[in-house]
Amino acid sequence: MSSFWVSCVFRRSRFLKPSLSLLLSGNNKPSNPILNPKLNPHIAKLTNHDRWVPNSEQNFRYVWVASICTTPSQSSVEKETSSSNEKSSWIDLYLPRQARAYAKLARLDKPIGTWLLAWPCMWSITMAAPRGHFPDFKMMALFGCGALLLRGAGCTVNDLLDRDIDNMVERTRLRPVASGLLTPFQGLSFLGFQLLLGLGILLQLNNFSRILGASSLLLVFSYPLMKRFTFWPQAYLGLTFNWGALLGWAAVKGSLDLAVVFPMYISGVFWTL
Repeated sequence: MSSFWVSCVFRRSRFLKPSLSLLLSGNNKPSNPILNPKLNPHIAKLTNHDRWVPNSEQNFRYVWVASICTTPSQSSVEKETSSSNEKSSWIDLYLPRQARAYAKLARLDKPIGTWLLAWPCMWSITMAAPRGHFPDFKMMALFGCGALLLRGAGCTVNDLLDRDIDNMVERTRLRPVASGLLTPFQGLSFLGFQLLLGLGILLQLNNFSRILGASSLLLVFSYPLMKRFTFWPQAYLGLTFNWGALLGWAAVKGSLDLAVVFPMYISGVFWTL
């Protein structure tokens, strides 16, 4: 059973709400069973010295400490934390021990980010297909692999930049770099490996797509820093994740038709939000 302490400090009686002053004065029984001394032993421990004595002419400092007990079930945050710490993913079950930290660094066990990155590419490739024909499945496979690699590279950059912050946050303290499973040099080497594979995919596209795809790296590397300068980092994430809406069309057509791809790109940004 979890509990938290609420401390209320009052300077003068005129600042008190009537319902709260009646509750503290003891004139009326509290309607909430959690605050009932007969039902809650923490409230019953309040001594007579701690009782509320209304006096409008006297300056006072009264500290009321109440233990509000929650239900035996865990909160949603605790459930998420405990489940992420206790449950083993497919990485722990099937990958060699030496590769597990790198796979977790790339978030291979959390594919939602890869889907967010891949779907705009698939939409764009499909819309660029000739009328009456299926989309280019080879191109879709290339972009699927590219989305996996680019998302992993973005996560690696994020963990390298935030390693001194992640170890102070319960949700992120077990990330490979923050927890010490991987050194920053190992993370940087893994980043280079991911970018090298991504370059191999990019070189299979036309020249216009290569330039357009390489320009997305500016967004990928700068996104992790946006949370330090703005309260809207997810808007910047939308600009980054939906770059494939432009790149997929360019990979098929060799150019951009802004009348088609720009509305799709902006729509994808709001979809990410």
